[in-house]
Amino acid sequence: MLKNYFRTALRGLRKHKAHSFINITGLAVGMGVAMLIGLWVWDELSFDRYHGNYDRIAQVMQHRTVNGNIGTGAAIPLPLHAAMREQYGSDFKHIVVSSWADSHVLSAGEKKVSYRGSYMGSDAPEMLGLQMLKGSRKGLQGPSGLLISQSVATALFGAADPSGKMVRIDNKAGFLVSGVYEDLPRNTTLHNLDFIAPWDYYINSEDWLARAATDWTDDYFLLYVQITDHADMDRVSEKISHIMRGKAPGEAGLQTEIFLQPMRKWHLFSSFKNGINKGGAVQYVWLFGILGLFVLLLACINFMNLSTARSEKRAKEVGIRKAIGSLRMQLVGQFYAESLLVAVLAFILSLLMVALTLPLFNQLVGKDMFIRWGSPLFWLICIGFTLFTGVIAGSYPALYLSSFRPVKVLKGTFKAGRFAATPRRVLVVMQFTVSAVLIIGTMIVFKQVQFVKDRPVGYSRDGLLQIATSSNELHDHFNALQADLLQSGAVTAIAESSSPVTGVNNQRSDVSWKGKDPNMSVEFNNIRVTTDYGKAIGWQLAAGRDFSAAFRTDSTAVILNEAAVKYMGLKDPVGQVLRVGKRELSVIGVVKDMVMQSPYDPMKQTLFFISPDNEGYINLRINPKLSTHAALRKIEAACKIYAPASPFSYRFADDEYAKKFSNEERTGKLAGCFAILAIFISCLGLFGMASFMAEQRFKEIGVRKVMGASVFNVWCLLSKDFIVLVTIALGIAAPLAYYSMDTWLQRYNYHVALPWWAFVITAAGIVLMTILTVSYQSIKAALMDPVKSLRLE
Repeated sequence: MLKNYFRTALRGLRKHKAHSFINITGLAVGMGVAMLIGLWVWDELSFDRYHGNYDRIAQVMQHRTVNGNIGTGAAIPLPLHAAMREQYGSDFKHIVVSSWADSHVLSAGEKKVSYRGSYMGSDAPEMLGLQMLKGSRKGLQGPSGLLISQSVATALFGAADPSGKMVRIDNKAGFLVSGVYEDLPRNTTLHNLDFIAPWDYYINSEDWLARAATDWTDDYFLLYVQITDHADMDRVSEKISHIMRGKAPGEAGLQTEIFLQPMRKWHLFSSFKNGINKGGAVQYVWLFGILGLFVLLLACINFMNLSTARSEKRAKEVGIRKAIGSLRMQLVGQFYAESLLVAVLAFILSLLMVALTLPLFNQLVGKDMFIRWGSPLFWLICIGFTLFTGVIAGSYPALYLSSFRPVKVLKGTFKAGRFAATPRRVLVVMQFTVSAVLIIGTMIVFKQVQFVKDRPVGYSRDGLLQIATSSNELHDHFNALQADLLQSGAVTAIAESSSPVTGVNNQRSDVSWKGKDPNMSVEFNNIRVTTDYGKAIGWQLAAGRDFSAAFRTDSTAVILNEAAVKYMGLKDPVGQVLRVGKRELSVIGVVKDMVMQSPYDPMKQTLFFISPDNEGYINLRINPKLSTHAALRKIEAACKIYAPASPFSYRFADDEYAKKFSNEERTGKLAGCFAILAIFISCLGLFGMASFMAEQRFKEIGVRKVMGASVFNVWCLLSKDFIVLVTIALGIAAPLAYYSMDTWLQRYNYHVALPWWAFVITAAGIVLMTILTVSYQSIKAALMDPVKSLRLE
């Protein structure tokens, strides 16, 4: 029986080729989109599951309450590490302290490469469950062992065995390779951990690190833990929450609460607002998951519409089958077999589409996804997915067509009924409602990104170059480097800073001034600079003067941004004296606010002051009279004189600033792609519906033409119903899009107003596409010779 079902279904597909093409293509596109989104969702949900102890690993974080405002961060003071071991050691299997992952120069012989890595406690490899290719996870026990990833091993040693070989970090200390681990996949938070150096060496390498061991106010380190097998994550988190209470004396109004952020939440639930977790990447998982289901639903709607639209064509077939003894369930089975056959053919086509587009999709979303051809689970999911699609697409046609009464059909008195087309109309409205919401949303996302990009940043990004100094060589020879580059004409200004111009690495709370409320706890961005910093980045003075080498007193001077002046309540800031730590600094100038952190957030109060201890970044303003290529060549040559062992690595400020919009732009591109596909599927369905309507009203059109109807009259007759349906869809889509996008924009402190033109352009575009889609069939029918349609009458 099943064989006959599918044979009959195949015969029907061959007979109605255009109808079959539209059904299969529409379903294939919908299934392809759903598969791509499914791969992406799976990749997101499996984030960090590479680590064997995934469910028991956590990062120690803190909520800091300052004057009623709660900020959440991962940076912790170093003494917390020892305090947790001493007071709560029985609750943890591993407690691992770590530096921040940063770029370092690794050298072995003449080979020099730049990779990111961290200094971590000796338990880190075991806790993270690293897959060792050579050596063991105990390689960090001692101050001279070094674990490197497979990529680093290949870059430094090629195919040779790196075990026991010497590697220098930043041309300073030498380490012996004690192990090589498998590269961490991209869908792990620590995927850029290319090497792990011993914490025992790091803690003794700098004087400030020795001081930090007892300083509860220096939040600069990271702390990871693995709880014991019998412990509960929430209970342990609650137990340690007040461990820092009273540890930072003198900070009035400051409250600190420690908590554990489980690894399963690192990626999906990384966003906090006022101490409350507000989700994170999980919001996009839900968004695109629902989007994938909607696009698949649109394709299924096409199948339902076209199948039920042909109801009168198949009415006699159903009547004859019932008359000769077919049961309704047998007819249901027949129609389900047809939909499943279409689903199978569409799945094969969609699989081909996914295989061809996956590399481009990976590039768009920044992932390394692949189809698991050899996985039985993959094929099991595919079979279930195909069956689900076939059943959903064929359910309504099967139940509707099998309900026809054979007596009426065979007597010729069968009529589809006044409301028979209502379900199809509802489905068309649903299709275009979803499509319109997607298009409006895409336009608003891109408008928001452009709005924030156009926000004044307070400095000049054009020609601004940043060099991260991972070693001290350039810093130690900075004056000579500055003189050489200025003399060469490659740059017009050069300065050092402790933070890049597109980020802030340091904050401090030990700031006071005349008139400050003694109960007020404060937090300032803290940036150490050299004299020409303002000239190098092109900041804009609002009051006072810039730093100058002509004033020796500038070593005890400070420049504020406008946000700091407002925060401190200073009416005439220039000349005021601030106490920063143990130093007294005089305010010599105020600069306009600069966007150095998230462009979506309000400006934060910032201090700039001169300090010789500001190694970290060199900021260079390229001479506009030179080509960028020529200037870079001169800069590289000068850097090689003072840091010959370090590869020349640089970043442009405008490129780094552009990265701040990557998530929103990626969301907009994805939504845009899916919106285009949704419209394509919807228009494909409209084309099929218009084609069938023209066929169904073949004789009516002939009669109208004989009676004098023009081509325009016939076009209006066949098009008006679709225009009405699309208009209704737009009326429903507008408030839905308004509400959803307004809610999305409220996440940002700095956001665009909802643009009215996005709704108008979307409406006009969809109506135009509908007219163009329907017009081909309408005009084709209107131009047909009426003799052909009336010759049998």
